[in-house]
Amino acid sequence: MHARRTLLLATVALAPAAAFAQTPKKPPARPPASAARPRKPTEPVATGTPAQTPLGPVDTAAKFAVILDHTTGATLLDKDADASMVPSSMTKLMTAYIVYGMLKAGRLKLDQELPVSEKAWRMQGSKMFVGIGTQVKVEDLIRGMIVQSGNDACIVLAEAIAGSEEQFAELMNAKGKQLGLQQSNFRNSTGWPDPQHRMSARDIAVVARHLITEFPEYYKYDSEKTFKYNNIDQQNRNTLVQKNIADGLKTGHTEEGGYGLVASAERRGRRVIVVLNGMTSMHQRGEEGEKLLEWAFREWENVNLFSAADTVEKIPVDLGTAPTVPLVTGRDVVLTLPRNWRNALKVSLSYETPVRAPVQRGSQLGTLSVHGAGVPETEIPLLAGADVSRLGLPGRAMAVLSRYMGGR
Repeated sequence: MHARRTLLLATVALAPAAAFAQTPKKPPARPPASAARPRKPTEPVATGTPAQTPLGPVDTAAKFAVILDHTTGATLLDKDADASMVPSSMTKLMTAYIVYGMLKAGRLKLDQELPVSEKAWRMQGSKMFVGIGTQVKVEDLIRGMIVQSGNDACIVLAEAIAGSEEQFAELMNAKGKQLGLQQSNFRNSTGWPDPQHRMSARDIAVVARHLITEFPEYYKYDSEKTFKYNNIDQQNRNTLVQKNIADGLKTGHTEEGGYGLVASAERRGRRVIVVLNGMTSMHQRGEEGEKLLEWAFREWENVNLFSAADTVEKIPVDLGTAPTVPLVTGRDVVLTLPRNWRNALKVSLSYETPVRAPVQRGSQLGTLSVHGAGVPETEIPLLAGADVSRLGLPGRAMAVLSRYMGGR
């Protein structure tokens, strides 16, 4: 028999599993856009086509935009997030990802000095101003790449790692596939204009999320506001870092791509990543980034629904050495939920009952579905929380006889 149960979550905590009530099989429909939280008259209103969110449309001047919760990976806002676009200097996040990986693997060292080629020295655009034929420490090159957005610094690192920038681009593409990037094709380490050099806003957010998660020891460079090299002092181009609104990551600008920004901030233990591109000025870039970061923190929160070992439900076992088996999620279930819709959250359990013995711990026995008005739909596998062996022949015979005698 297939069973489906639903639980309405209270504002503070889950009700016990015994409180599950029978529900219809279809989840409630999403609310229309008009049901989203009304915009306050005092809020800034950006021009441009609205972005889509589970709470309804949100105005932004960015041509491309995405907001992710760092912990859960939930998409909170999407405006052509998967469209191919010009990433400009936001490309440097992938260069940094590879450099940090080399450092962690011991194949590079922060105090190691790398040679500056003529190509790196001649590179145009934003520069760290390395000298031809000189040797530059890896740590200085990282600061030049992140804080100063130095194209020359990127090329020095790329050539040292892969032999040439072209071969480094191949390494970037291979690494992009490993990270699951869907719309990325790298032609260089800097984001220098090339008709085939492309990323999507979502791909940039994915790289940013990996950088922060995998290399916290190197993410610290993103929050540095100035860096002086070769007697030239340059400020971090990320105005949100300058204003202490964000703690990283990168800006970008080319004539074709417009002004772009990938920024992250943490408040009260919750981190958000914002990617914007296609804006018309540095001022607009900073204004939109600040506005959307505030929106993401104001309207959403992370809620721990279940811990890894919590018993979500107990279901009967047919001919098993135990009468029931607990259903668990096997991991902490943390969801990003809209603050104003939390009382409407529904959690549905779907499973076959009874389950036939033997049951192996960790095997999937059902699904936990989260839905509700304004809530991003999520499905989580429900696993057996214990092994249940099959009864021996005498035990099975007694169980069958007991059923027969009981009229079942």
